[in-house]
Amino acid sequence: MTQATALPFSKTRRSGELVFLSGDLPLGPDGAIPAGIEAQTELTLDRIAATLATEGLDLNDVVSVTAYLIDPADFAAFNRVYAARFSQPYPVRTTVRADLMLPNARLELTVVARARS
Repeated sequence: MTQATALPFSKTRRSGELVFLSGDLPLGPDGAIPAGIEAQTELTLDRIAATLATEGLDLNDVVSVTAYLIDPADFAAFNRVYAARFSQPYPVRTTVRADLMLPNARLELTVVARARS
């Protein structure tokens, strides 16, 4: 998945005041995936923040997160990083255990943000 191929999905879509982001993975600009859930969570949230910025938004505009973790043992460490990056009131969140398509990725995050009026 490190090669640039056109995949059949949009990175973002607006519907009214909501902005939907497709799932994001901890893939660095060089195609590398950092080791450990903390580094992967930070990188994935950085990627999401960069995508939100293209829409004039930031992490404070996120209202919903779906988190896919490959290992339930990563939950506490993931949650520490997550809590440090989002402000109260926190977005609603669903967290599920899932196999991921990108080898060595420990998580995937997808978000919905509310556009500013």
